[in-house]
Amino acid sequence: MSSKATTIEILFEKVEDYTRTTVELAKLKVIDTSADVLSSLLSRLAIAIVFAMFILLLNFGLSIWLGEVLGSMYYGFFIMAALYLILSIVLYSYKDKWIKMPISNFIITKMLKNQKHE
Repeated sequence: MSSKATTIEILFEKVEDYTRTTVELAKLKVIDTSADVLSSLLSRLAIAIVFAMFILLLNFGLSIWLGEVLGSMYYGFFIMAALYLILSIVLYSYKDKWIKMPISNFIITKMLKNQKHE
């Protein structure tokens, strides 16, 4: 009888170890996927910030140049502001198609990358 009890105890210990290992593996997979998504997003954000600084300085230069061409500095800034108003209206109209869907698809692709490798 004690042989059966010992066998059952060993079996329960193995099941417990297997469960712990499975949970730990799931945690590590979530951490890996989260780190991959976050690092990809942060690297893209850093590139976007540098590009935004370039665009900002380019806009100042264009505004000043347009102002000199048109005879008054503030004309250049008004023209650039009008261009950005038009751009913001277009972006708002297509925000789901041009911004939301690509970001959603990027995150989903990164999250499902691990499942393809298994």
